[in-house]
Amino acid sequence: MYAEIIINSDALEIDKPFTYKVPSELQDKIGIGFRVKVPFGPKSRPIEGFVFSILQEDDLINFNYRVKEILNICDDYAILTNYDMEVIKFLRRKYLCKFIDAIRLMIPVGIMKGLREKKKKVVLVNEEIHEDQLDKENYKKLYDFVASNNGIYTKTEIVSNGCFSLYLLNKLIEKGILKTEEQTVFRYNTRIYDTDSNKKLTREQENCLNTILNSPDQKYLIKGVTGSGKTEVYIRLVEEMLRQNKSTIVLVPEISLTPQMIERFKGRFGENVALFHSRLSDGERFDEWYRVKEGKAKLVIGARSALFLPLQNLGLIIIDEEHENTYKSEHNPKYHTREVSEFICEIKDCKLVMGSATPSIESYYKAIRGEYKLIEMHKRTNGKEMPHMEIVDMREELKSKNLSLFSRKLLAEIEATLKDKKQVILFLNRRGYSTFISCRSCGYVFKCPECDVSMTYHKNGYLICHYCGRAEKSKTVCPKCNSKYVKFFGAGTERVELEVKKYFPKSRVLRMDVDTTRHKNSHESIYNCFKNGEADILIGTQMVSKGLDFKNVTLVGVLAADMSLNLPDYRASERTYQIITQVAGRSGRGEDEGKVIVQSYTPNHYSLKCAQEEDYESLFKEEIKIRRLMENPPFGKILLIVGSSKFEEKLTKFMYTLEADLKKLVVDDLTILGPVPCIISKLKENYRWQIIIKGNFDDEFSEKVKDTLYLLNKSVYNEIRVSIDINPNNMT
Repeated sequence: MYAEIIINSDALEIDKPFTYKVPSELQDKIGIGFRVKVPFGPKSRPIEGFVFSILQEDDLINFNYRVKEILNICDDYAILTNYDMEVIKFLRRKYLCKFIDAIRLMIPVGIMKGLREKKKKVVLVNEEIHEDQLDKENYKKLYDFVASNNGIYTKTEIVSNGCFSLYLLNKLIEKGILKTEEQTVFRYNTRIYDTDSNKKLTREQENCLNTILNSPDQKYLIKGVTGSGKTEVYIRLVEEMLRQNKSTIVLVPEISLTPQMIERFKGRFGENVALFHSRLSDGERFDEWYRVKEGKAKLVIGARSALFLPLQNLGLIIIDEEHENTYKSEHNPKYHTREVSEFICEIKDCKLVMGSATPSIESYYKAIRGEYKLIEMHKRTNGKEMPHMEIVDMREELKSKNLSLFSRKLLAEIEATLKDKKQVILFLNRRGYSTFISCRSCGYVFKCPECDVSMTYHKNGYLICHYCGRAEKSKTVCPKCNSKYVKFFGAGTERVELEVKKYFPKSRVLRMDVDTTRHKNSHESIYNCFKNGEADILIGTQMVSKGLDFKNVTLVGVLAADMSLNLPDYRASERTYQIITQVAGRSGRGEDEGKVIVQSYTPNHYSLKCAQEEDYESLFKEEIKIRRLMENPPFGKILLIVGSSKFEEKLTKFMYTLEADLKKLVVDDLTILGPVPCIISKLKENYRWQIIIKGNFDDEFSEKVKDTLYLLNKSVYNEIRVSIDINPNNMT
């Protein structure tokens, strides 16, 4: 027996299966997906690998060379399933990643570090013993204490919590009245939530639920306005899956949405819910992975990585807010959650449900073409109208000598809202105090010395680069001309917070951005604080723009609607519409009507007008027309190649050589753009250049591009790094 092994190494040269002989003593124990130790390299040093396939001698053609033997098996169970192997092959083929990159998606990093499930020996009552057999009073007291906490406490905990002697405890165990048993202890997700009862469904919700459960279609897109009750539909779908003894994955785009989802789902399904996202420790991630693998949790809620958990008998995948950028990975494999979900649904024969008030252009295009079953929900569950949106022209505010961050209209509405004891959300998609610092005398902008970007000023007195994390003390003198005319420009969430406190000193203010949510459970803490009415105003970035449900919020202010419009991205108008519509949907979700104030310097832009009129169809028609003209997705693909190096001259030469090699592959209907410097031309001391290929190419062409690139890169591997991304989120 032989096994093909994927070696656990990032080296590009060994991104292929290696053949090893399986020793006779391991042949009955080994299988696909097992983690093993094998000798590797000239010195045959032991290294970790994963069994990719099992071969018999007959499978090997012209097999006349000596092979090494597998040393041992690392675990007593397969880490990866046959289904996992299919997904790994798909990821490698479609997203041009290495085998090991795809494998690492499937397993928690703790396994590589030797983590195991945490065990403890607990005390239980022997159910065969009757109480009348307890002939001593102190026996009965101890028995009753253990019975009321059956299987919860260890011997030590019983002695300390119950004030019993260890001698007495051991005596009852010796007599067989009590017994000990080893149990797995989970380090996370033990909190008990208030019971969440079923809500009466609206007619639209019932129609949506029945369509998904009874239709033969496999893929569904729910286009439902904010507050239309999509989450309740998800919950009912999960209930039906559990009734059929099937598992479900519920994906959310942001960790900030997880506390609310957990509250709803755990309130309905209790401990049957596993949680999985990047803020968990290695031990917690391992525990949740192991709990799912053992079949102890049939419902998973988490960010995109939860898609790869080893759920048994998967019946349903739900992608909430399916339009969000965070569903596209920025690290290898650079997969899109929607595409991988479609593949998993096909190989596991389960259903895929995607929901959004503002679907991505690509998803809606597929829906109207019949690739997805489209279900629309036009009304909020409480019967209330959507919040009234007003767009304020900030150019007129400047003419009226209003230099504040807030328009007069927004200030008046905040004041009225606070007076009515209601809550306010203020949205600005930039953290920090000031966007950049510049010298008014010579025009010098304070930039990061390691990156080609301006540094952001924070109110702690530091300039911080949001790309590499470099921080340095702010200067009051221009290093170029020695002028003292150094001024802050732009505004971030910190500045907004200070301004709000200046205008409304008695208001209680919370801020939710990357800086305030670095610590564990900080999202949940801010969410609960605002939900419980302990703050009046919540200021935040995109974290506050979606999914959150606060009944007392009646006013939303969007402070710089143009910010996302001016990005160098063909999706800029679509994303602006989505952000404004989503954050506007946080208003008026309770009994009171909601208002939305959008501040803009381009108030007549079609994406803002469509958001104001809740007219997704008009936005779609405008966008799809431009996409078709420019051959952007869904009418074509974009393949982005980025090279980076500390040596600019070598990088430039490499990229031009690569362009010449790629031209030999490219056919008439494909276009090569570049090589040119990236928009952010330097990052973490590395210069960056890019080449873009546009057109309708297939996976086979992408594979040829990867092979060409990697072949050329071998000679300069230590000096130049390259990455490939298909349909990237951004081109910067």
